[in-house]
Amino acid sequence: MELMLERIEQRQGAHVHLYPLDLTLVPRAVTVLLGATQAGKTTLMRVMAGLDKPSKGRVLADGADVTGQPVRERNVAMVYQQFINYPSMTVADNIASPLKLRREANIDARVNELAAKLHIEPFLKRLPAELSGGQQQRVALARALAKKAPLMLLDEPLVNLDYKLREELRDELTQLFAAGESTVVYATTEPTEALLLGGYTAVMDAGELLQYGPTTEVFHRPKSIRVARAFSDPPMNLVAATATAQGVRMAPDTALAVTVPAGAASSGALTVGVRASALHVHRRDGDIALPGKVELAEISGSDTFVHADTPVGELVAQLTGVHVFTLGEAITLYLNPAHVHVFDARGELLVAPVARPRS
Repeated sequence: MELMLERIEQRQGAHVHLYPLDLTLVPRAVTVLLGATQAGKTTLMRVMAGLDKPSKGRVLADGADVTGQPVRERNVAMVYQQFINYPSMTVADNIASPLKLRREANIDARVNELAAKLHIEPFLKRLPAELSGGQQQRVALARALAKKAPLMLLDEPLVNLDYKLREELRDELTQLFAAGESTVVYATTEPTEALLLGGYTAVMDAGELLQYGPTTEVFHRPKSIRVARAFSDPPMNLVAATATAQGVRMAPDTALAVTVPAGAASSGALTVGVRASALHVHRRDGDIALPGKVELAEISGSDTFVHADTPVGELVAQLTGVHVFTLGEAITLYLNPAHVHVFDARGELLVAPVARPRS
């Protein structure tokens, strides 16, 4: 399905849930709606599904105006954070229900295939009430996948699952989406999830659509500081700077050999954006040194996050592996100028990294 949103707006009294936006989804691809809680993701999905009619604008499905057409008249599959299953039907019958409506052959085989991919094979004869919340969510996912709807909307479907299972299911879903014919919209608050799913990403913030495009392009070239903040975990380090004839200066004695567009020097203050993964503790060719002191060190999974007080301000570095630091100890972080973003006084992107940091 090609879904096109034209000047969609959603208001309730004086409160604006969605500011006017245009969005055309790439057919048969995954589009991730990325943004913090209350960014407008669920509101936008409800408009896409036909659960809510927009205050203004049009929704076009394959060129036909379906604005205001109720969801029961659309071929849409939707999975919420709050799972919905048929309570009086077994897990197997829940998954099989859309297959039976289409009178498909080999229903049992298809049910078993989906149950295996979503790790719910042992529960096929049980009722939903006999399952945990995470298991019930997987049943809802399996039923949505079985429906093979041309438009599939998934509103943070893995949020209630434990970390290990969430990682496994992301891989499974990516393969299932790639093999399917559905246009998929997947809402999440996690930048890492958007990168893992690939496809396209629409970044939202406070009811505004900030940027839409191929996921890697949006990640590497965020058009504004707002996009960069939304698409960074941990948050991108933002450092005040000014333009000079030689490049960009972050502090009286910390210069970066970065070429900024003509006129940037007279446009006001600049901001240098440094992703935590671009900072490291071993010097490489072309690096500049940022001496400082350790303020905090956090071990998270296989990474260590180091907060350091440096001449350009507090920086957070994401180091691969488990590292032990003492609070207050001296540390030197290294940064390659080719790995920074530069934003103008309005917060819009001037310079994107010309090379990607090595892990």
